[in-house]
Amino acid sequence: MGFLIETLAGGLMAGMLYALIALGFVLIYKASGVFNFAQGAMMLFAALAMARFSGWLLPWTGSLIVANLLAFVGALLLMGGVAVAVERFVLRHLVNQDGASLLMATLGIAYLLDGVGQLLFGSDIYKIDVGMPKDPVMVLGQWFDGGLLLSTEDVVAALIAAVLVAVLALFFQKTALGRALRAVADDAPAAQSVGIELERVWVVVWCVAGFVAVVAGVIWGSKLGVQFSLSLVALKALPVVILGGLTSVPGAIVGGLVVGAGEKLSEVYLGPSLGGGIEIWFAYVLALAFLLLRPQGLFGEKLIERV
Repeated sequence: MGFLIETLAGGLMAGMLYALIALGFVLIYKASGVFNFAQGAMMLFAALAMARFSGWLLPWTGSLIVANLLAFVGALLLMGGVAVAVERFVLRHLVNQDGASLLMATLGIAYLLDGVGQLLFGSDIYKIDVGMPKDPVMVLGQWFDGGLLLSTEDVVAALIAAVLVAVLALFFQKTALGRALRAVADDAPAAQSVGIELERVWVVVWCVAGFVAVVAGVIWGSKLGVQFSLSLVALKALPVVILGGLTSVPGAIVGGLVVGAGEKLSEVYLGPSLGGGIEIWFAYVLALAFLLLRPQGLFGEKLIERV
């Protein structure tokens, strides 16, 4: 029983990090109605900026904490600049275009960020040290024989992700700007007709998505190291948004938890009999099943077209 709970806890903590990445997809989709394939590249670009800025500032500040704080602020400002550039040079020229055009635009942004990131920061593997604890801890020894072994790094990362997810959910539901973002996603021309500035909304939502990318990039960079394969981690968020629904912030949370727990449990309990490697493809098979049975996801709105 203890091993089951330990495996489930590890999966749920990983799922919370998947949910954090998935939020970037949901935010852009809610504001522009397009699936943002550049989210993984944004996360990598932000992590590269954080790692390199911290390395450059450390000799000048003499303090890792100060260097990390300044590097984090610098990465946020850089992603804000990316948001403004995306709106000014891409989205502004694609207003009221079909979804396919916007989708191809995000693919172009992804490859551009990959190239610019390598040009500015190099292609080496970098380390981000933000002081997250690395040693595992044993808990609940009085309840389970031998206790439960948990990764303190995963616990801290999951708590940070949970707080950020909660704040963004409140932002979308309780603030005027959040409601404006939802209005633009539902009907951009109608939103413009009542005075909502489309350009401003797009800049804000890409800035928020950039902030999410910085936090996710720092967490995953601290866990795995900052390397160009880090952008592939974002692909695990695709099944998450399919499960939860493309327009649902709570759906991103639930989808992340389901994927994280499901892949860990299936790898541990089904892997030995099926040959292993289930953790790699479990989420995509689950997403395929949802596309066949409930394409709008658990919390997505079912579209009804009348002719």
